[in-house]
Amino acid sequence: MELRDFGKRFQVPVYGQGTWNLFGKGVVEALRKGIDLGLTHIDTAEMYGTEESVGEAIAGRRDEVFLVSKVLPSNASRTATIRACDQSLIRLRTDRLDCYLLHWPGRHPLEETIAAFEELVAKGKIRSYGVSNFDEDLLAQALKIAGPGKIACNQCLYNLEERHLEARVLPFCRKNGIALVGYSPIKGIHGPEIEKVAKEIGATAAQVALAFLTRLEGTFAIPKASTLAHVRENARRLALSAEQIARLDKAYPLRVRAELPTA
Repeated sequence: MELRDFGKRFQVPVYGQGTWNLFGKGVVEALRKGIDLGLTHIDTAEMYGTEESVGEAIAGRRDEVFLVSKVLPSNASRTATIRACDQSLIRLRTDRLDCYLLHWPGRHPLEETIAAFEELVAKGKIRSYGVSNFDEDLLAQALKIAGPGKIACNQCLYNLEERHLEARVLPFCRKNGIALVGYSPIKGIHGPEIEKVAKEIGATAAQVALAFLTRLEGTFAIPKASTLAHVRENARRLALSAEQIARLDKAYPLRVRAELPTA
């Protein structure tokens, strides 16, 4: 799997594994297969209820994985963030996170959350930190508080139906060395054009969507999969031609939104 610079600090696979709403008998096996196939960026959150499954999946393989979790905005005060991280570490059966995110903007001041993140870094409980569902204005605020090079990533909804990030958020991220991680990347993969491209290169529409969404430097995707077949599908990295990219760009046009969704 291709590696990219993640927050100017790490080399992380372009495709990872999301775990939102990922439950069932085969989840642990699917996550382990993903690691085998190079999908070693694994994303979870205290809200998801999947940290225990992730902890089971990475048992004995922790050093192979770039592990990300998130604190709920309601827990994002300085003391509660530290407490929430400790609980996540217990559920994940590990002593550290590679990146810890504020799940979405909330009522607690960013200064408190970032101070907690810095304390967790100092204690070795997290290696880096970032945010999720932040627009460019909130990113600018977080960057001003944390300082240059401290915000590792911004994780947002990003798929063919929701490309608005490319207008303002992605340029801000790229300018400031912040990785943009797209969740729900294979939502909205319907339509004749993507099917045509998929047929041309002997791929699935989902594989084409992932390739298109990560065509730009600094972008990552974390599709989820609960079956081995779906994991194998997600792990195939494609190269699209300029002509194919132009056709998809026309079929799924960028529409600017006033605000980012939060999930």
